[in-house]
Amino acid sequence: MSERLPSGLLVGAMLRRVNDAGGIGTVLAKGDVQAGAILVIALEKGVNSGVFERGIGADGSVQLVRVGPKTIDNAAEITDYWRRRRSRDPDLWVIELDIVSAERFAAETMLSG
Repeated sequence: MSERLPSGLLVGAMLRRVNDAGGIGTVLAKGDVQAGAILVIALEKGVNSGVFERGIGADGSVQLVRVGPKTIDNAAEITDYWRRRRSRDPDLWVIELDIVSAERFAAETMLSG
């Protein structure tokens, strides 16, 4: 049995935490409830601040890593990126968090689970 929490549970917890803190969390694409990867599009006041997912860092530890286009100021490039990823991985969750420190909310939720 896996020690990781189901993806659907992590997504729900992250959205609740962000909404409770006054931000907006939105599911752009629903993935596999048990084991789908989670892609987080981080915004602050509607401005992209990065795209993140759980991965292995340079030191070998599990951490939130930046992925996607190098330039984050083009929303169309980010949308194209996650749609390409989703076409190859239909189990992928894509969520958008619009709150100050969205990366922190994602890391605290995804890395604890």
